[in-house]
Amino acid sequence: MGPGDAGDPAVNDVDVIRVHGQARLAGTVHVVGAKNSALKLMAAALLAPGRSVITNVPRITDIAIMGEVLRRLGCGVRFTADDPVDPMVAHGGVERSRSVVIDVPECPGAEADYDLVRRLRASICVLGPLLARRGYVRVAHPGGDAIGSRGLDMHIAGLARMGAEISGEHGFVIAEAPHGLHGAEIVLDFPSVGATENLVMAAVLARGTTTIDNAAREPEIVDICTMLNRMGARIEGAGSSTLHIVGVPALHPVRHATVGDRIVAGTWAFAAAMTRGDVTVTGVEPAFLEVALDKLVSAGGLVETRGNAFRVRMDDRPAAVDVVTLPFPGFATDLLPMAIGLAAVSAGASLITENIFDGRFMFANEMMRLGADIRTDGHHALVCGRDRLSGAPVRATDIRAGAGLIIAGLCADGITEVSHVHHVDRGYPDFVADLRALGVTVERGTVPEEPALEI
Repeated sequence: MGPGDAGDPAVNDVDVIRVHGQARLAGTVHVVGAKNSALKLMAAALLAPGRSVITNVPRITDIAIMGEVLRRLGCGVRFTADDPVDPMVAHGGVERSRSVVIDVPECPGAEADYDLVRRLRASICVLGPLLARRGYVRVAHPGGDAIGSRGLDMHIAGLARMGAEISGEHGFVIAEAPHGLHGAEIVLDFPSVGATENLVMAAVLARGTTTIDNAAREPEIVDICTMLNRMGARIEGAGSSTLHIVGVPALHPVRHATVGDRIVAGTWAFAAAMTRGDVTVTGVEPAFLEVALDKLVSAGGLVETRGNAFRVRMDDRPAAVDVVTLPFPGFATDLLPMAIGLAAVSAGASLITENIFDGRFMFANEMMRLGADIRTDGHHALVCGRDRLSGAPVRATDIRAGAGLIIAGLCADGITEVSHVHHVDRGYPDFVADLRALGVTVERGTVPEEPALEI
């Protein structure tokens, strides 16, 4: 009997990306809309019956999953090519971004199923808008990346202050507001992006005024507030730690362009520095990456900014720099794998501190397989740089770790094979084509997954 026949453990193919090391990135790469914004903008469309159009949406698997979430809520969802004036065609005509057309019914569904929510944590953001529209919502507890605990306590506490009754059963969060939501004074224990988004979307249709203190300040928060205001909401303070939302009776659909993806842009910035390259990144506001780019300057890089673009050039081996992740405008936690990659090839020792997610260092063992000298202790990692890493087979454990391992492989001798790169597909549209355009020898393929051993 061959593999997969009765009596043999099941064997599945796993996507892999192989990069040839000792590469130097050079050229220009364009960044499209932010995944972390587009997903929430799609949820915000639920607040207004009719047709909303969101442009500059990245062509990634998470967007497709969110589209299916909305379809099961009764929305019509279709993807189209962006307008010709939008940057969306590159690398031989491959579509980089799309528009999503969302037709929202007068009475959308009120339940988000587990089979989709477990695959995409961001789908919890339908909680706020559906509660505001329907007065009832049942959403499965979310899944997503395995990077640490990310509870819903602040979402639930804030909605409760707005008059919602929250309960849970069989793995679902159930929220009810039969008499509608009302304004409230809410203070978040931590500037959570997800909680801020859910509470803002609930508050725009609530009676009275809602104030959210210690709100998240990320550009993606500003983006969703901009879209909601264009829909007729009354939100003040976007980009600051205090948001004031005056509820309105109804919103109307709009057309809105997604803000550029600062995390993808930051990935290319660190890749340029790690490979001693010269890369220009377009499509994102450099101010969104001020702290990260400043770290690259401290490491010895040359950073030039102009308009909606920036250039990073590193001529010599980077110098070691310490990094501490913090909520925006601090150093983004999603760039921590790239910061560890930079430290792994820098001259000297770097102390990397993670303050957001308690599981971010899960991928450190994979980086060590490439020869990185990393010692972790709780929220800290001490990384002693080496001139070169060594190519090896490694496994992506989440979106950013996967990208970080691929970039680290560019600084290694030999070939690095990164498996389970479906994670990378969730955050980076056409990553392989971008690498090739910047001068990397890279292939994508599949290998059989090792079957689990019977015990």
